[in-house]
Amino acid sequence: MRIALYQPDIPQNTGTILRLCACLEVEAHIIEPAGFPVSDRHFRRAGMDYLDRVSISRHVSWNAFRVWREADGGRLVLFTTKAATSYLAHRYEDTDILLFGRESAGVPDEVAESADQRLLIPIAEGMRSLNIAVSAAMALGEALRQTRHGVTNGDNAP
Repeated sequence: MRIALYQPDIPQNTGTILRLCACLEVEAHIIEPAGFPVSDRHFRRAGMDYLDRVSISRHVSWNAFRVWREADGGRLVLFTTKAATSYLAHRYEDTDILLFGRESAGVPDEVAESADQRLLIPIAEGMRSLNIAVSAAMALGEALRQTRHGVTNGDNAP
């Protein structure tokens, strides 16, 4: 299971998602350009000392990520407010790449069209969207619930 962030805008959200990846032993991919420098203090503060414990791959562009993905073979699962299928109705696989767009603009059509699946996290009518870090945690939690039979420390509790 991997999380990919398409041109993230907000350093605090990116740091929080990377911390999530570190804690759950999930690879993170950042598709550049990001809307902030990696040295940003808000990014570092949100990620705390967890940033040294997460496997991060940086891709200089969408095309570079696309080339990596083709070689990797994982399914690209885009989370978007424009989807019709609930993230709870999807059957996840260990090699899925959970893709989240920019906080300010989502992803361009080219990126959306290249996704193998587009999923929605249903929210109350009249609301625009959830925070991206919350969305990533919800999506990753469901994906790991379906694909892992316990956590790495051997706990097989339901």
